[in-house]
Amino acid sequence: MKKIATVLFSLLFLLSSCIIVQTGVEEETQAPPASTNITQPTTPPATEPEPTLTLEETSEQVINALRAKDLAAVAEFVHPSEGVRFSPYGYVQEAHQVFMPGDLAGLAGSEDVYVWGKYDGSGEPIELTFDAYYDEFVYTSDFANAEQIAVNQLLGQGNTINNISEFYSDSSFVEYHFSGFDPEYEGMDWESLRLVFKQENGTWFLVGVVHDQWTI
Repeated sequence: MKKIATVLFSLLFLLSSCIIVQTGVEEETQAPPASTNITQPTTPPATEPEPTLTLEETSEQVINALRAKDLAAVAEFVHPSEGVRFSPYGYVQEAHQVFMPGDLAGLAGSEDVYVWGKYDGSGEPIELTFDAYYDEFVYTSDFANAEQIAVNQLLGQGNTINNISEFYSDSSFVEYHFSGFDPEYEGMDWESLRLVFKQENGTWFLVGVVHDQWTI
């Protein structure tokens, strides 16, 4: 009897050991796997290019900037390497004053005097600060609200030869025109401002500001 009890005790011991070993194996098998989450590099979304302004849209922004005498805003449209030439009359000359984009903002309020050309009739040099030139040969009327606006078409015609198409042969211009103000002058007091633009890589750059009026 004692022998049988000893055998049974041995069997129970072996059985319990197997259970413990099996349980350990199952626990190791069921252990959660190591994390496999890998952070993927994120690519920023492509930036949509801003739509290019048309000639008319570009000219509208420039004429409004001139109206406000915001030369910093005008400078944003000036050709980066050719600059912008200011001409007091319809006949454009190489000698007329040219300013680069970085020079424009400092012109307003400056006491520097420039020679802008010659007065019609007298032939005397036009020696003025930019502010004085602006009042006499740039924004002489409210051109942002002009009576007529045309693209590559001359509206104002006087005695002075207009060479804008020859001088700026690879460019386009927008003319802002008033046919006259006082009926007594029968249209001889007309005024125009022509903004000349050159297109490069789909962008219109300002290269000329040409004032025009009746000349002797």
